[in-house]
Amino acid sequence: MIAGDWTPHRRDDGEQVGWIRPEGDLWVAIDVLGREVGSPQEWLEAEAALEERGLAWLGDVWVLEREGSPGLRVRIVEVSPDGVVVKTDDFGAIDAPVDVFRLGFPAPPSLRLLRPGEDTGASPFTR
Repeated sequence: MIAGDWTPHRRDDGEQVGWIRPEGDLWVAIDVLGREVGSPQEWLEAEAALEERGLAWLGDVWVLEREGSPGLRVRIVEVSPDGVVVKTDDFGAIDAPVDVFRLGFPAPPSLRLLRPGEDTGASPFTR
């Protein structure tokens, strides 16, 4: 849920890349997943942090950690203050079975970027 003191921040092309919220005399950048980007800083630094982060990273491969199960390779489908939707990675196959998961906002810590060299061991072709 977006607090009333969060200010949307948009790039020059009008695309929203996050919010900036006050913290004391400083400001905290919040990305579109609702996660803090860095520590409290000056307003212009918070804007720069959001613009540097951009949105391209949303297209990366993510892992959805599940208690008692191996992490699932997922892709982000939708992001809004209403929640985050991910689907199991289909590896580009049009006929691959996928599962869809609706997560809260901000995105839970169980959703994280795939680490370089990490093998989740999960494939959409085996269930």
